[in-house]
Amino acid sequence: MPEIIVKFEEKVIEKFITEKKRITIGRTPDNDIVLDNRGVSRRHAQIEFGENQAVIIDNESLNGTFVNSRRVSEEVLKESDAINIGKYTLVFHTATEKNTTPFEMDGTMVLQTKKQRELLAKDQRNKQLTSQVGNTLLLGEAGADFEKFAIDRNVITIGKSSLANIKAKGFFLSGIQAKIVNESEGYWIVNLGKKGKTKINGEEIERYLLKNDDIIQVGKTVISLYRKQIML
Repeated sequence: MPEIIVKFEEKVIEKFITEKKRITIGRTPDNDIVLDNRGVSRRHAQIEFGENQAVIIDNESLNGTFVNSRRVSEEVLKESDAINIGKYTLVFHTATEKNTTPFEMDGTMVLQTKKQRELLAKDQRNKQLTSQVGNTLLLGEAGADFEKFAIDRNVITIGKSSLANIKAKGFFLSGIQAKIVNESEGYWIVNLGKKGKTKINGEEIERYLLKNDDIIQVGKTVISLYRKQIML
């Protein structure tokens, strides 16, 4: 069976062995191989296994998939090929090493990492919260006056004003520093006040389309977005 060695900063964090015909690679916990890094798309890539070959396919990811330092959209994998996705390196082997002793789960054998278990636990917690509150909510991470805040209207305001829906902490913030707006494409956050006081994942923004698990920072208040995935 093929084996994929997952490395982060040259340290092996996971050994993945599978009998599936296709596996997915991405940032969210519903992938077969979970890579927890902001440079990784939610459904970044997939590997399809045939009779005598394996093919990696990039799912039009933002930051790309690289095989042996070359960006690819689709590539037949060879023994010991190095796949780079975000800050991770995945080393492909056509057969399992003899000393690998993973456990079996749904036709896939994998050595789960502590980080992946934490991601799965977080995802389960968020699903429980959405079942209680609604399909989309904000989670207080730091400096917030709430644990969970349901997005139940088209506009949510954030700032120091007593009229703001979410009170933000910090110096030099505007009364209404930012707003989250429900539009056809999804939820946008718009900076309305002083420049540089609204950040997403550490980057200053003026207008940004929010994604699941984005970290929103307004002044010293940090919150994250969780949106339940609706299965059609």
